[in-house]
Amino acid sequence: MPFTPFHLGPGSAFKAIGGERFSFLIFGGSQVLMDLEPLARMIRGDAILHGISHTILGALVVAVVAAAIGRPISNAVLRLSGIGAHVIGWPVALASALVGTFSHIGLDAVMHADMNPFWPVAYGNPLLGVISVGRLHMACIVLGLLGGGVILYRAVRDA
Repeated sequence: MPFTPFHLGPGSAFKAIGGERFSFLIFGGSQVLMDLEPLARMIRGDAILHGISHTILGALVVAVVAAAIGRPISNAVLRLSGIGAHVIGWPVALASALVGTFSHIGLDAVMHADMNPFWPVAYGNPLLGVISVGRLHMACIVLGLLGGGVILYRAVRDA
């Protein structure tokens, strides 16, 4: 299923670690952009859902697009909502998008047999089944709870 919320768990942990040097909004946007190709392929009924966007090369391109469109959108959302006082700069936007797309590749490669994450250098998916899907999902949930807890603690402490 595209657009899985499990990918956001590690994003929460990255935000807890990176603070203002990481944009959760851009990270989340990159997750959605990564799954546009599988969504289109699902609609078409293709046998292979995870194509070029789910390779390291494709993820790099998606990250650049995510940063380019995510930075102005995220800055507008933060400004209009009053949540953030700082502006997301290009280094933060690009780093957040890269973390988003490359973590997406890593998480999906563990569970999707139709992926070729290292194409065109190598064919196949050596990460498939490294851990069970259940453990992968549990790790994403735990990272989300830990990251969210740290973020909430800091917000309460600084309020």
